[in-house]
Amino acid sequence: MPSLFIDAERLRDLNSGLGQVCLHLGHELVRQRPDSWNITFLVPKGQSGVFGNTVNYIEASWRQKLWISGKFDVWHCLHQDSMYLPLRSKLILTIYDLNFLERADYSVDKKARKLARLQRKINRAALLTAGSAYTASVVREHLRIPQTLPLKVVYTGVAVDPAKTPAELPSDLAIRSFTDSPFFLFVGVIHPKKNVHTLLPLLEAFPDYRLVLAGPDRHPYAEHIREQAQKLGVADRLLMPGSVDESTKLWLYAHCEAFLFPSLSEGFGLPVAEAMTFGKPVFISNLTSLPEVGGKEAYYFDNFEPESMAKLIHDGLHDFGQNELRQERLRRRGAGFSWPTVAGDYWKLYEGLIAGRV
Repeated sequence: MPSLFIDAERLRDLNSGLGQVCLHLGHELVRQRPDSWNITFLVPKGQSGVFGNTVNYIEASWRQKLWISGKFDVWHCLHQDSMYLPLRSKLILTIYDLNFLERADYSVDKKARKLARLQRKINRAALLTAGSAYTASVVREHLRIPQTLPLKVVYTGVAVDPAKTPAELPSDLAIRSFTDSPFFLFVGVIHPKKNVHTLLPLLEAFPDYRLVLAGPDRHPYAEHIREQAQKLGVADRLLMPGSVDESTKLWLYAHCEAFLFPSLSEGFGLPVAEAMTFGKPVFISNLTSLPEVGGKEAYYFDNFEPESMAKLIHDGLHDFGQNELRQERLRRRGAGFSWPTVAGDYWKLYEGLIAGRV
């Protein structure tokens, strides 16, 4: 009976993208599991049972970083920074991005060390997967990938369900009072690579609109955004609520006028796909992996000059309002990034690896 080990230790942070990947992919892998397979999940302390009682669990600790007992045919690290690696199992290593290469606060030596650590994991792998074709191209550019080592693209799934959007207003009083006027929305960590400071001048160009930047805001860049909003005189139309719960996020997607995502570097761009499932017009950068998500249905920033961005949004909103079919096309494209599809792709890879077809 084949056995599968899955490193889902990042469940420890369910507010992170990787935490959500572990949660939703884990549930779907269990649902689609062939009868002949055993699954063992590595989970944070206290999380045994999260995927039901038909699978096995090992709770993560420093000891597991040295050695995990048991024999597994396939070992899947769901992200490239995993500290839990097999001794003899066939390793599948998933790489979501190499965004650290773009970080100005990282020295050349630090980037080289991170690449070297990742290369050592790649050297042990039987199969690599990347979160986008763009990420796969960056991996091939900066790391040594033998011709005999398969590198497959497997996209991320969308877990939000527009049908579950709560009808009532969010419990957060600040959000309730702030969103009684038309608003633009950004969802994601407030970090320099997200480039959200370019959105502030849009509040001058659209005086009847407000802007919600929802996501973790512990980076000093978040304070810079607030200071810039004060200087531009638009602070009263900017709301940065920090991380929001799932129901509030759904409500924001459902009620925004448009979703804005001027990010400079993405391994995939999940919030864009989420907004599309709600049929919302999305205005995104044309960089890295984002065109793979938005396809022909998104509107793209060619540059980040305020006048150019404002014109794109003005013209895009008009186009969206005139095209009755565009909303449905957006919904279909967003829904195409589904966890059932992702899990099905991975089961084909697991079985192919065992059978020697991959």
